[in-house]
Amino acid sequence: MKSEDCVIEPAAAASGGAVADASFGEGAVPGRLGAAAWAPVAALTLGIATLVGSEFLPASVLPAMASDVGVSEGTAGLAVATTAVAGAVTAPTIALLLPRTDRRTVLIGLLATAVVSNVVVAVAPDFAVLLVGRLLLGVAIAGFWSFALGAGTHAAPGRDHVVSTSLALGVSAATIIGVPLSSVLGDAVGWRPVFWAAAGLSGLALLAVTATLPPVPAHPGAGLGMLRQALANRRLIAGVGCIALVAFGNFAAYPYIRLAIERVTDGGTVWLLLGWGVGGLAGNLAAGALARRLGLAVVVAPALLAASLLMLATVPGLPAATAAIVLWGFGFNMVPVATQLWVTRAEPKRVESALSLQVTAFQVAITAGSAVGGAVVDGGGVRAALLVGAVAAVLGSAGFGALRGSRP
Repeated sequence: MKSEDCVIEPAAAASGGAVADASFGEGAVPGRLGAAAWAPVAALTLGIATLVGSEFLPASVLPAMASDVGVSEGTAGLAVATTAVAGAVTAPTIALLLPRTDRRTVLIGLLATAVVSNVVVAVAPDFAVLLVGRLLLGVAIAGFWSFALGAGTHAAPGRDHVVSTSLALGVSAATIIGVPLSSVLGDAVGWRPVFWAAAGLSGLALLAVTATLPPVPAHPGAGLGMLRQALANRRLIAGVGCIALVAFGNFAAYPYIRLAIERVTDGGTVWLLLGWGVGGLAGNLAAGALARRLGLAVVVAPALLAASLLMLATVPGLPAATAAIVLWGFGFNMVPVATQLWVTRAEPKRVESALSLQVTAFQVAITAGSAVGGAVVDGGGVRAALLVGAVAAVLGSAGFGALRGSRP
């Protein structure tokens, strides 16, 4: 059995306060956890759901938003890319800028930033101001993702795979409920009220985290030294590159999912978006179930993503499109859980830095994927963007396949 196929159960927190990386050490025996331990995890999951829902709101209201601010639909897709630019900068640097700050304080501040971001977008008079709001959201998302798993395992030690799956379920909730609902709401009352609603939900998550999450002291070694040591791990960096390829493949196409759906149906958009979300929920659960076979999960998930994008681009008809979109949700939503756990196995001593690199890979890929996808959509249509995404996902799957034979 390959090393990445084995679960290394997180250790109990070190004396003097739990630290994010300490919760991933070897030898812990998970005990029975009460409701008090899971309440913070639920609050963090709500935070992830509101942040991710906010990140991808432009995909739900893209045509109306583009028309209102006077840009093309391909250009409007940069509202997602801009968020990712800020995230790509924030993920590897936030721990360097705040090496000793209690992670609870940081998480609360990031949710407050998300509230401000959505308000700015909701009142934006033009595309430039809208992009400023989206930059703020990128800071909030990347920082929250980088610290949420460590904070969750501090509250529920010995259950990193359960916490990771819970956080990913927040992503599924955002896609199952948020994306279709925001599409309906946007069509009914306009795209701006959708962002006002996102601001309200972000405020609710802020209150929940404030009320339930205990202090989470930073790792005593957090900072530039930890990041340098993580960057020296060649296997980790190769895996991060594969993550970037897979995420690029998804986000070359995802901001334009509504356009892809409208190629095959005029009246089933909401139901197909819901199908993507339901597939995503199943994918999250499947990745959690494969926590002991991460080497397999990180190969299979991108392969399924590639197959779904290829099918959606080439096989005509509503039944085929429906199957492809559900499979798309399933395959891609395996990726965050599987890769989050994969990097913690590849670099168990410097988990905070490893997770920040995973988040950076996603954010860079979202930036590049959305930008390339927008250019491809404007030049060759959404079908071409789906094919670009399929090729990148295949390359990511092959890369992880090659890493299965290596050792940390």
